[in-house]
Amino acid sequence: MTELKRFIDEAQELLPAAVALRRRIHRNPELGLDLPLTTQAVLDGLAGLDVAIARGPSTSGLIVSLTGTKPASQTGRTILLRGDMDALPMPEETGLDFASEIPGRMHACGHDSHTAMLVQAVHLLHRHREELPGTVKFMFQPGEEGHAGARRMIEDGLLDADPKPDAAFALHIFPNYRTGTIIGRAGPMLASADVWTIRVKGRGGHASMPHIAVDPVPVAFEIGLALQTMVTRHINVFDPVVITCAKVTAGTTNNVIPEAAEMVGTLRATSERARERAHRGVERVATNIAAAHLCEAQVTISRGYPVTVNDPGFVAFARGVASDLVGAENYLEMATPMMGAEDFSYVLQRMPGCMMVLGVMPAGHEDHDHIATCHSNRMMLNEDAMAVGIAMHAAIAHRFLTEDPAP
Repeated sequence: MTELKRFIDEAQELLPAAVALRRRIHRNPELGLDLPLTTQAVLDGLAGLDVAIARGPSTSGLIVSLTGTKPASQTGRTILLRGDMDALPMPEETGLDFASEIPGRMHACGHDSHTAMLVQAVHLLHRHREELPGTVKFMFQPGEEGHAGARRMIEDGLLDADPKPDAAFALHIFPNYRTGTIIGRAGPMLASADVWTIRVKGRGGHASMPHIAVDPVPVAFEIGLALQTMVTRHINVFDPVVITCAKVTAGTTNNVIPEAAEMVGTLRATSERARERAHRGVERVATNIAAAHLCEAQVTISRGYPVTVNDPGFVAFARGVASDLVGAENYLEMATPMMGAEDFSYVLQRMPGCMMVLGVMPAGHEDHDHIATCHSNRMMLNEDAMAVGIAMHAAIAHRFLTEDPAP
């Protein structure tokens, strides 16, 4: 271990406060862009600290700025640390004594722990502000789960306020990695996420006489299968795309051929090149198969979050910090991107930085098999791992501001 070991020791002291805050937020999960209870919990957790707090008109998000008191030989740098705060619209079935008290809502993606770790990282760096020749900005962000809260905070000007960040860092928990490990990779880490809708229009009629109607249902089935063939035959396997049809709607009863069938799904890609190729493929496959069967297909693709791309230089920097903090054996290289998506991607489009994963495997497990993962109604995490997350945030910021030259 290096001089960063002190951050682990101090994070352990702060862990009880992090656990208490995480459980407070977990009991009262909130959705979307306005999270009054969660934002207030953050403000309560920061009470007494000498920090500046900025808010924007579009969300209840916060930018908390901690300015170091060490004179800088040149203009001090600024780093942004981000934690998301919102929950998911789903039931909780964990059996925890601090489980969600709001039916149909659950912190199933660990954002409660992200928020709690970031609040305690403010405390930890506040203790060492005399060592910091720059500024740390802490981004407490709502609306990650499909509401583009990061983009809203950017549009509100919160990230461009002086001093503008030179780099950004975020951690995301994952129950399927060993507790206390840090996992990262350079380049694409998470996928883009687009929503597509295909409406196949035929001509309704009696179910006993399909020959005098134009049945859109088998056409929709054929399009669904053809999309999978399109992916495997027209997309480079080393530049992957995932197309999933998640919902098919048609008809009203058993003896009526409906006028139309509608399909809805998601399209994921790890490069803009593959993303655009897949967009064109969906349009081509749907419209031409429909036309072959005397139907019409209306295709709508709504672009969602872009690819989350980690800056290779910053990943190398963060890998060094993680190795010094928890030992090289506890830093793991992610072999391939994950096809989930993140709106931290908008932040990384504006500045170098990276997102890494924090392993939070629940106690009693030795590997990832049979562990409820993120977005499961039974997802749980090992709260002891939050000490590593607190320390990692603090160590990244401390080394970024104090080392010369910049990564």
